[in-house]
Order: sequence, then structure tokens, then C-alpha cells
Amino acid sequence: MWGVHEGMGWWMLFGGLWMLLFWAIVIGAIVWAISQVVGGGKERRQNDALEIARQRYARGAINREEFERIASELTGTEGTIPGAGGGAPP
Repeated sequence: MWGVHEGMGWWMLFGGLWMLLFWAIVIGAIVWAISQVVGGGKERRQNDALEIARQRYARGAINREEFERIASELTGTEGTIPGAGGGAPP
């Protein structure tokens, strides 16, 4: 009646878009965090197991053939020692 509500629709639309953007960012951050936790864990466990095998090989607890078998099972490669310099065992 006095023109108080003129133009209010645009501000409400603008506020609604900001709300959608806010929730999209929040949900995206949650999805990203979960994917980092779930996806990164498998690689970390594999690297930990390979590191343990390297330590056992360095201590002499396992021989070269055992280490190569363990490393090939963990990395999916055949006949190579990942991360080894190719030198003689200690």
C-alpha cells in the first residue's frame, strides 16, 4: 500500500542463492574430507607394510627372495624391488 515491499523479491532471491552456495560448500567439504579419509587409508597401509618389509630386509630377518615376494604382492609389480638402489644386501 505504501510501497514498502517493492524490490523485496530481489533481495530474497539473492539471499536464497547465498544460502544454496553456503550449503553446497559445506556438503562438498564433507564429501571431500570423507573421500580423503577413506581413499588415503588404503595407500597409507600399503606403504606402511612395504616399509616394515624394508626394515625386516635391512635387519636380515628376511632374505632377498622373501622381500621381493612381499614387495611384488604389495605393489603389484613382478621382479623389481620398489625404492631399492640395486645394491647388495647388508
